[in-house]
Amino acid sequence: MDRKAATEQIRAACKAIVVEQMKIHPAIPGLADKETQDEIYKSLFELTNQVEGIKKRLGRLEKGQETPLT
Repeated sequence: MDRKAATEQIRAACKAIVVEQMKIHPAIPGLADKETQDEIYKSLFELTNQVEGIKKRLGRLEKGQETPLT
C-alpha cells in the first residue's frame, strides 16, 4: 500500500470512529448516574484528542513536515 492509500484508509477509519462516538453522547444522560456519566464523558474527550492527534500527524506528513520511516 502506498502512502496516499494508507493516509486515506486511516482518515476513513478516524471518521468512522467519530461517527460511532457521536452515537454515544445522546445515550449518556439515560444512564442516570453522574459518576458513570462523568467518566464516560472524560473517556470520550480523551478519545477525541487521540483521533485528532492521528489526523494532525497525517496532515503534517502530507505537507512534508515529517519524514517517512521508509
